Amino acid sequence: MDVSGFVVQLLNGLAGASSQFLVAAGLSLIFGVTRIVNFAHGSFFMLGVYAAYSLSGALTSAIGPAGFWIALPLAALVVAAVGAAIEMLLLRRIYKAPELFQLLATFALVLVIKDAALWVWGAEELLGPRAPGLKGSVLILGRQFPSYDLFLVAVGPVVLGLLWLLLTRTRWGTLVRAATQDREMVSALGVNQAWLFTAVFALGALLGGLGGALQLPREPANLEMDLTAIGAAFVVVVVGGMGSIPGAYVAALLIAEVKAVCIWLGVVEVFGISISFSKATLVVEFLVMAAVLVWRPWGLFGRPQAVARQQGLPEQPLRRSSRAYAVAIAVLVLVLALLPWLAAGAPYVTVLAIDLLIAALFAASLHFIMGPGGMHSFGHAAYFGLGAYGAALLVRSAGLPMEVALIAAPLVAAVGALIFGWFAVRLSGVYLAMLTLAFAQIAWAVVYQWDDFTGGSNGLTGVWPAQWLSGRAAYYGLTLVLAGAGILWLRRVLFSPFGYALRAGRDSALRADAIGIDVKRLQWLAFVIAGAVAGLAGALFAFSKGSISPETLSVGRSVDGLVMVLLGGIQTLAGPVVGAVTFNWLHDTVARNTDYWRAMLGGIILLLVLLFPQGIAGYARQLFEWRGGRP
Repeated sequence: MDVSGFVVQLLNGLAGASSQFLVAAGLSLIFGVTRIVNFAHGSFFMLGVYAAYSLSGALTSAIGPAGFWIALPLAALVVAAVGAAIEMLLLRRIYKAPELFQLLATFALVLVIKDAALWVWGAEELLGPRAPGLKGSVLILGRQFPSYDLFLVAVGPVVLGLLWLLLTRTRWGTLVRAATQDREMVSALGVNQAWLFTAVFALGALLGGLGGALQLPREPANLEMDLTAIGAAFVVVVVGGMGSIPGAYVAALLIAEVKAVCIWLGVVEVFGISISFSKATLVVEFLVMAAVLVWRPWGLFGRPQAVARQQGLPEQPLRRSSRAYAVAIAVLVLVLALLPWLAAGAPYVTVLAIDLLIAALFAASLHFIMGPGGMHSFGHAAYFGLGAYGAALLVRSAGLPMEVALIAAPLVAAVGALIFGWFAVRLSGVYLAMLTLAFAQIAWAVVYQWDDFTGGSNGLTGVWPAQWLSGRAAYYGLTLVLAGAGILWLRRVLFSPFGYALRAGRDSALRADAIGIDVKRLQWLAFVIAGAVAGLAGALFAFSKGSISPETLSVGRSVDGLVMVLLGGIQTLAGPVVGAVTFNWLHDTVARNTDYWRAMLGGIILLLVLLFPQGIAGYARQLFEWRGGRP
């Protein structure tokens, strides 16, 4: 560690901050006006890199080195055109849908765009050319620093200044700022709101595409860039404050420089203990986000969230099921109980059924806090993973029987939910969701890097059920009993006084508080209950697969849980089960029958979102009631 190395790392952080700022600024701009949490914004970043790769190659061959510099803004314009087309063809149709269904639609776009990129550019990484005129390096305090990175250091402030001029010195910018404060009033004044939204979305996509294009000389184009970029962009936007462009820039600088300092520190001895700060770069942005949100719940430059004028549709009323509905459930349970014998000639059906039951239990636990609790979690996989690792470690390291580990694993997850939930319930909306994501990523980083205890990136193997449960049919029976019991218990809790009070706090926290309900305490307890059930699902998953890996705590699994709940319908108690079965069955069926399964699955989800904006189960309930029945 020396001064020159410290300065160079700070400059590296500034270069990285510029690209992160461009992506985050586009995301913040789109959210500020349209109120859409655009999960597909990382795909714009990825498309920017791929488009720059193709255009730079073509233009450089045609007009020489100047073609590279023309290709970068041209690639951003191409992405802007894609963004405008997406807004006009899809998003305009769902602006009045609940926000979470808009998130589901943009997630489906991620799948479609990823496979479109796979079809056009292939699966291999594509290494772009070095920037003409900036291929060399400069000497800074005796160390070489890339000239192109110095160029990137200057890009961030320049773009920030241009955005400030656009938003404060033009009539269009005035309309954008007005729409950020009150969209309905802007529309009442005669402004064409549809075209304003399209223009804002196109500008946001352009910024995301430009951020990707500028990264072409620094990193190869690949199909995993979208999720990496959107995760970093969400963190920057939330830390800076939703809708704040200067906040996004300050947050990008803060996070990038903290990472740079961690790299510079490397391994440090503290009281004889070696601490690897360089490993902390996997999770440092989430640590920063968690710290900022606990200290200032609306971000550095954000404002406390105002109460939305349009609320989501109310959840299914608390009422006892009709006799016909109870009979239908009894028939379904009978069929599930007989499934191993009915599918004796197709053993894979039993394996798939185990996965579907585990997914249904996991989705039901997430719905418990999202629907009745009104708390949207982006990190619910943390409790699924804690349960899975708790069961695996109790069997492997503690030597406990599988049956004991299966009982104790939900308690491990409940402890994690007890700690994380205490902080999370003090926030609301997007900030609560992002804090849960931060905690999940922190848990993932610990599991991923603790090689001696969790097996690190390799995970743990040899986690098999007891001998009497080693057969597929026997383990399926256990899974059916525990998953069914978990789902019925959650339903029973919702029909208890606790469930009524939880819903009261969701519908009106002020009124609930006025009649003596401690809303935060109820929400905290709901987190613990949901975490314990998710932990049970994780333990069942670990023993069904015989191994476990850090993927069980990943963002991808949390997103899958969200998709299951939203696809089935958050307004119904049966929604998460229907969504889990539908999503996993579609995923399995489509993936086995086509190379471009993501695009097909995304297309199906988009179709379902457009046709059934209340989810599959919600639509079925409406249809049943319309025909005169009562579910």
